[in-house]
Amino acid sequence: MIPPRIKSVKAFENYDIEIEYYDGEKKLYNMQKQLIHPYYEKLKNIAYFLLLKSADTTIEWPDGEDIDPNELYENSKSI
Repeated sequence: MIPPRIKSVKAFENYDIEIEYYDGEKKLYNMQKQLIHPYYEKLKNIAYFLLLKSADTTIEWPDGEDIDPNELYENSKSI
């Protein structure tokens, strides 16, 4: 399944990410469990973490870190 496109994202200092999709659905994803992976090492710096932006069906940070779109969609809680 291809997740819907992301309209907007907002990051919070507790590593929550609020995601609004173009179909009107809103979800909340917590990034803390991902921070154990070396790929996400820079995201431990909260100032850097807050720099996320939407990228079609996923989110990304300035140096290219991203999340699998299915992981993001399927493991987010509806709000």
